[in-house]
Amino acid sequence: MTEKSTTAEPLSYEDAREQLIEVVRTLEQGGTTLAESLSLWERGEELAKTCQDALDGARARLDAVLDADDED
Repeated sequence: MTEKSTTAEPLSYEDAREQLIEVVRTLEQGGTTLAESLSLWERGEELAKTCQDALDGARARLDAVLDADDED
């Protein structure tokens, strides 16, 4: 599994999505301790939020453009 980035730069949607996929695969395979599973779950929640925030931001930008077009 890819470790959490140590830089201050936030993950892109694509990077967060790829890491989330890897977290899900690892959890589905099993074989991890309870502590490892909980840590992976928490990381997955963070990654899912990053993805959702990116999608929400993209939607807001599209809505703003569409609203501006409607006003013209």
